[in-house]
Amino acid sequence: MSSESPAPLTELTSLNVADHKDGVSDSRDEVSPHGTFKYRIGLILSCIGCMVGTGNIWRFPRIAANNSGDEGALQFLILWTLFLFIWSIPMLVIEYAVGRYIKKTPVQVYKELLGPRNTWCGGWIVLVDLAITCYYTVVLGWCFYYLFYYIANPLPTDEVGSETIFNEFAKESSWPILTHGIAIISAGVTISWGVKSIELVNSIIVPIFLIIILISFIWSMTLPYANTGLKYLFTPDWKEFSNPRLWVDAASQNAWDTGAAAGLFVAYASYMTRENGIVRYAFTIPICNNLVSLVCGMMTFATVFAVQTEKGLNQSNIVSLLRDSGEANTGLTFIWIPILYSTMDAGRVLAVLFFLALSFAGLSSLAANVELVSKTLVDFGLNRKFAVLIVVIFVFCVGCLNATYMDFLINQDFVWGFALIISGLVFQYLVIRYGTTQFRSKLINDYSTDDWYLPKIWEWIVKYLAPVEALFLILWFAINGITDNSASWYTFGRETLMSCLVQWLGLILILNVINTVYVFWYLPRRTPYDVLDLPESDAKPTKCARPANPEDFMETKH
Repeated sequence: MSSESPAPLTELTSLNVADHKDGVSDSRDEVSPHGTFKYRIGLILSCIGCMVGTGNIWRFPRIAANNSGDEGALQFLILWTLFLFIWSIPMLVIEYAVGRYIKKTPVQVYKELLGPRNTWCGGWIVLVDLAITCYYTVVLGWCFYYLFYYIANPLPTDEVGSETIFNEFAKESSWPILTHGIAIISAGVTISWGVKSIELVNSIIVPIFLIIILISFIWSMTLPYANTGLKYLFTPDWKEFSNPRLWVDAASQNAWDTGAAAGLFVAYASYMTRENGIVRYAFTIPICNNLVSLVCGMMTFATVFAVQTEKGLNQSNIVSLLRDSGEANTGLTFIWIPILYSTMDAGRVLAVLFFLALSFAGLSSLAANVELVSKTLVDFGLNRKFAVLIVVIFVFCVGCLNATYMDFLINQDFVWGFALIISGLVFQYLVIRYGTTQFRSKLINDYSTDDWYLPKIWEWIVKYLAPVEALFLILWFAINGITDNSASWYTFGRETLMSCLVQWLGLILILNVINTVYVFWYLPRRTPYDVLDLPESDAKPTKCARPANPEDFMETKH
């Protein structure tokens, strides 16, 4: 083992891997006990479905508009693209690698690779995903509502009518609670039968969604004055680079877009084998996903500028409208996409198909979120269907707050979207503690049989660049918030520093208390064989004294 690593793998925990390239069999299970993806295309579409969804159509145009300047929005696109290569893709490589190798969820990954004291790190990743799930279901519920609303009602032809529809539903009614419930129940049903149902659902809905997005994009490009929207989107406003919120939003949106550091691909990769090219998937799939986001952004900007320019509004007024579509711009997509379809001859039919496809795509992403939390419970010994039921009930209860109070939803979106940066730090800690060279060799390059070679530069990014990125963004945002006299950072506002700190530190404290009880109370009460998770038949009576520290069984210095 590399000298840079504490080498927490031991023969006793069955983690050492023989050299498969020499034909020697591997001591760990090659196939997950819950099965594997049957077809390569099903695996690829499932991974795309895990990324593609409301994040592309609802969140990306909204965040891009919020971070646009007076001159344009290219500065956001530049940083968003940069973070794809120096943040999201390197994090996804880690997720794919540990999921495929350990074949369990983040909690068990940290326990097996770094020992029980670090189990809380995996808990952080899972619970951040759970927090995101609790408001993601609400947004997906909006898609369901719009699908059925436009089956029965005509499309609005201007922003006033469209914004009225959105506000009457999302802010002034109780319908979001019902649609939120439908969304989480649908996701629970989707994953109840494990990888087979996940693969089947994604193989159907992802292609439909992508085809409808392509049709909508092509039509939006034919609108009069659509070029003015594209010109604004791809024009830089250089002074905006001094705004830390731009950098934070660009990084967190890319993580949100791709699912990087959310732990979703740890769960999905547990259904993969060494024949699946995880480096290839970690590079190509997020690039394709971000192209979908860019297409959706171009479509939205082109529509807004085309409609408003035709009415005689100048760029300044249009930009104001672009940033103010519902509370915190949450209604941008839901307000303007119906207006886009109202310009088409068969617009209502296409609008229904669009929201049908968006609902399906959102469902595929939500299924990945629910799968991660459910599989975590399964790893602790719960029956799969019972674990799914627990997650569905919990998400519904907490999500009702997001469905009822728009301010709470906006707060949760900012706090836990930003928390994905911390999750990235947690994954980097895993690789650095294990040993970056050892990790790249043992879990990726030497373990794979049909994949791209992962170069040394990945180690430099994970070990040096990415941690600096994360710490710099967090500290810059904090310092700017404290020194900005116009902002009350110490209040519990929708997007304030204090709101982030209280929720983050509260979760970290709870996880560490649970982890401490687990290590110092629960583990010592178990037999050495239990600590090692050995089969009952392997346990033999022994006169050896029980060690004072159960972690001695988990770690061996090499």
